[in-house]
Formats: sequence, C-alpha cells, structure tokens
Amino acid sequence: MICAWKQLLNVLPPGIRMQVESDGGETLQELRLRLGSPPEMITADGSTWLSGKVGKEEMDFVVNSASQYSPWCTGTMSQGYLTISGGHRIGICGSYVPRNGTTGGIQQISSLCIRVARDFPGAANRASDSDGSILILGAPGWGKTTLLRDLARQIAQRRIVCVVDERGELFPEGIPRGRRMDVLLGCPKTRSIEMTLRTMGPEYIAVDEITAKEDCDALVQAANCGVQLLATAHAYGMQDLRNRPLYQMLLERRIFQTFLLLHKDKSYCVERMVS
Repeated sequence: MICAWKQLLNVLPPGIRMQVESDGGETLQELRLRLGSPPEMITADGSTWLSGKVGKEEMDFVVNSASQYSPWCTGTMSQGYLTISGGHRIGICGSYVPRNGTTGGIQQISSLCIRVARDFPGAANRASDSDGSILILGAPGWGKTTLLRDLARQIAQRRIVCVVDERGELFPEGIPRGRRMDVLLGCPKTRSIEMTLRTMGPEYIAVDEITAKEDCDALVQAANCGVQLLATAHAYGMQDLRNRPLYQMLLERRIFQTFLLLHKDKSYCVERMVS
C-alpha cells in the first residue's frame, strides 16, 4: 500500500494535524471540517470527533496550503474540489459567486471533505487479463478509483492505455504508472476522450466516474472506434446499474464485457456479460 501521508498532513492546521497523528490517523479515510463544529475523522471502524471547533483560520489554512495560490487550483475550486500531491481530494462546500450564469469563485467556505488517496499495487490481479472493456461498480468510498488505477497500470504493461485524469487523482506525482501509459491531466472527460482518440492512438482509454450523459456518449464514440474502455460508475451492483437510466445506453449497446462488483470491504467479484 502506498499513501502520500506527509503531503496530506502538510495541508492540515497544526492542532488538527497533531490529533490525526495521535489518534492513529494512518487508517484515515476521510477528514471532514465544518465551520463551527469539531473535526470528524472517518476510518474503516467508524467516525471519531476530534477536540476543538473548526474556525475560518483552519479553513483558510487548508485551502491556502492545498492550492498554493495556483491558477490551476483556482479553476478546480470553482468546480467544488482541490486535488493535492499524492491524489488526495478536498471537496468544498460554501457560498459561490455566480459568473456569467455559471458557478464562479468561492465567497465563503463552510465545509471541507478531505478524502485520503491510497494505492494498492496488485489489487486488480484477478481482473487485469479480462478481455474487452471493463466497468467497475461500487458506492462512494468503496475503492473504485483505487481499483481502476491498478487495473489501468497492469494493462499498460502490455497495451497502450490513455488515462483521462480530470481531477488528478488516478496518477498523481509519486504513483507508479504502466510503461505504455499516457495520462491527460486536468481536462474534462468528454473532451479528453475525443482528444486521445484523435491524437494518441490508444488501445484502451481509462476514465473515472461516469456521471453524465455526455460521458456515456463519449464512451460509445470511443467503443465505435475500436478502443477498449476501463471505467467506474456509482452503483451497488448489476441490478442497481440496470435501474439507473443514465447507464441504459451503455448496457443496451453492450459497451462493457466485464464488470467488477466492489463490496464495502473493498473486495470485489468479477461478472462477465453473457453473449
């Protein structure tokens, strides 16, 4: 298991950082900071409330440490998140200032959700030799991104894999890549898929979190061009996937041949599409 633990600790205010370390924080999955409330530390064993209350100073410390005032981070903050070194993602809630009819900058932050990224080389051993396109299913926090990362890395040892890494979580600095892997960082999924199709000659395209019809349309386009796909989707299993209108087109067109069904304990089973 690989975790950029130091990079995570560096964005935490000193008082919170000390508590996270002393309370066995290396099992941390999420740290939630809410203005005026105690910090909440979430691990596999449950939730723990830390001492003290989160103030504006702690919120500003996290955001300023994570963003380092870079223009790139300013752009992602308008979409509700920051990604820091090591792939850790900080979700942001608060008051946003609309610009030109769309969400603009943040006026005041009220909540931060810091999700800890970990890499588990070998996690996809049972699935990496599967033929065709693969879809990973699971609920938030069950390890979809972690499994996709290792799956793409293993396949990229022998095939050309283009990774669409919109949020910088799949292959941040320090995470090993496959030797035949190309990563497009920070570009919206639909545009990234089109760009890699036209310019990189991929055999596989890997993309995290199918959440919109435009994502599905782009995947269908890639499949029609003969490219295999590696992707993740929010669903508790095959029946849940079938019940969600967003994914109907992908199922009807049989875009994916193999499904990896994650469980809450981050284990998974493999299910093949019946011919």
